[in-house]
Amino acid sequence: MKKNFILVCSVVLFAFVSCSFTKGISETSDKDKLLLELISYVLERLHFEPTAVNDTFSERVYDNFIGGLDPMKRYFLAADLALFEEYKTQIDDQIKGIDISFFNLVHERLIYRIDESKDLYKKVLNTPYDFSETDSLVVDYDLLPYAQSKKELEARWRAQLKYVSLGTYYASKENEALKVAEDSNYTPKGMEVLESEARAKTKESLEEYFDFVADLERKDWFVQYLNSIVETYDPHTFYFAPEEKDRFDMGMSGKFEGIGARLQKRKDQTKIVEIISGGPVWRDQRIEVGDEIIKVGQSGEDPVDIVGMRLDDAIKLIKGPKGSLVDLTVKKVDGTLEVISITRDVVKLEETFAKTATVNQGEYKYGLINLPKFYVDFEDYNERNAATDIAAELEKLKAEGAQGLILDLRDNGGGSLKTVVDIAGLFIKDGPVVQVKTGQEKIELYEDTDNRLVWDGPLVILVNELSASASEILAAAMQDYKRAVVIGSKQTFGKGTVQNVVPLNNIVRSSEFGDLGALKLTTQKFYRINGGSTQLKGVMSDVVVPDKYSYMDIGERDLDHPMAWDKIPAAEYTPWEGYIDFESTIANSKKRMAANPQLKLIEENAKWLKSQQDNNKVSLLYEDYVAEVKLDKEKAAYFKQITKYDSKLTFQSLNVEKTMLAQDAELREKRDRWHRDLAKDVYVEEAVNVLQDLKIRFTNPLKLASVKG
Repeated sequence: MKKNFILVCSVVLFAFVSCSFTKGISETSDKDKLLLELISYVLERLHFEPTAVNDTFSERVYDNFIGGLDPMKRYFLAADLALFEEYKTQIDDQIKGIDISFFNLVHERLIYRIDESKDLYKKVLNTPYDFSETDSLVVDYDLLPYAQSKKELEARWRAQLKYVSLGTYYASKENEALKVAEDSNYTPKGMEVLESEARAKTKESLEEYFDFVADLERKDWFVQYLNSIVETYDPHTFYFAPEEKDRFDMGMSGKFEGIGARLQKRKDQTKIVEIISGGPVWRDQRIEVGDEIIKVGQSGEDPVDIVGMRLDDAIKLIKGPKGSLVDLTVKKVDGTLEVISITRDVVKLEETFAKTATVNQGEYKYGLINLPKFYVDFEDYNERNAATDIAAELEKLKAEGAQGLILDLRDNGGGSLKTVVDIAGLFIKDGPVVQVKTGQEKIELYEDTDNRLVWDGPLVILVNELSASASEILAAAMQDYKRAVVIGSKQTFGKGTVQNVVPLNNIVRSSEFGDLGALKLTTQKFYRINGGSTQLKGVMSDVVVPDKYSYMDIGERDLDHPMAWDKIPAAEYTPWEGYIDFESTIANSKKRMAANPQLKLIEENAKWLKSQQDNNKVSLLYEDYVAEVKLDKEKAAYFKQITKYDSKLTFQSLNVEKTMLAQDAELREKRDRWHRDLAKDVYVEEAVNVLQDLKIRFTNPLKLASVKG
């Protein structure tokens, strides 16, 4: 394997970490300005396609920032926009001059308008709604102009909140009707009471929202401004504030150090909303979902009251290194208070990792591995990662006599490039996997060179529109080698770029501002071994089947500022000739899928979902709302047939897992639910059929024929 599989471009970084960066520090003591200068510096030197910072760039940043701050156009007035637009073509000049006056102006006006809107929504919700009035609401906010006056803005708030209240009013009315049906002596609430309660619930939801907004600090808004700049380069370039970088690392590695509970802020309360299987809280068994953490103390120190504290700040106090002690003052669900000491540990998020099931069809046994992402510990590749896990799962499947494999990459958004090449190497003896281009430099070929073939049996790969990046590399490589049959959507997501993460503190010799966060930026573009990029076009499935995303605008091509598709020369590679009947198997699968009534129903559902997505106006008349709900219920009941499908296949966990599952009821329930879902999955059923059809040349499965492309 290539030795330079490393997330951060260390060679390039060394070149400018060692150079002087005192100019920015001496001239800009403000942290925001320093961040702007550092990010601009990195983007200019490391981005795959540095964007010209000009008036066009400025207009894009402007649209990103203003649109992101007020997407529903219920804060800013047209007069505010007239003031902002004076800067529309000046942002590029401000970036070059390390000037943040545009941000300061917008931020100051935003906070002012948010404060005004608090009074506005209360005023609106103090006046009853008349649900018999003919009125409508535009829900495609791009079609709405900004309000010309506060009176017009108030009308907009009133219409938007009326729609929310209308939904609550309808649900309450239905609930009252059920109570009458159950108890003839029950006196239902009148329309006025139900309308008043609906407004009260809407008000409560708004109060929770504004509590969240009140927790945001100036630095949080500035991060949004920075990302309005960096996302103009491409959709996958992103600035991480320090806390966000921690979350990114946790998501990629599938683990963190802490107590093993997910928290949520509800008003001033920090509540336990999930306990992670295998974590310290799960093992301790004294804390339950619904408990509230009141205070946090560090190993015998005086506790800190976290009531009303920002959730991120509370989490910082609760998390900590493995082996350290944290004292939690917990208000139990029953109202009692208890101080519970928890020893922090490494918590693994099992839903992040690969999981395996077996399925029998007649005398044949097959394996299915679901890979949610290409996870890795960036600090230490020898720690748990997707490639080593998949290799281990394959060995387990072979030990249990599996004769074919389904690799499920649906909804897999990607991850580590190194794990992709290592996983591909499990299915081929050797050869190139992907080509990677860095700027205008030469193209590098990433190869499997270890001569190890872990799985030489039939292989099917499942993909959909949300299979992206690393998923596309693996699916494309296996397709080019004719090693696997790819079943799924017409095309995958279409993300053909590679991102590297640059910690900004690595660029300055020292910083008085502490952790400056990191910039994830596009530094490379990858290409199939046949020379084509997966950028925008994705991977075309061998067998195309509809799913609920078929008509949705969710691919790379639907994002702002995506990079273009292009092609480079093909690599030298040798297709796998282990199958006797590869092309006929695909043809037979297409015939089955074309005639499958379940897939016709799924496609019909996809078209319905698209029509719902395209609906840009809703009625605020109660009678219309009732009719719409009735239609939606009818459609939902009709399409519920999809979830009742039964493939008659039975899925089981691996034998080596059964002891662990017997000791973990929660994890066992998750596995059982997954197995039930697999049995209803028509795509998995067809994957099994394809495995049944594929025949291996057992006499000489690795006979190869040299080709180019």
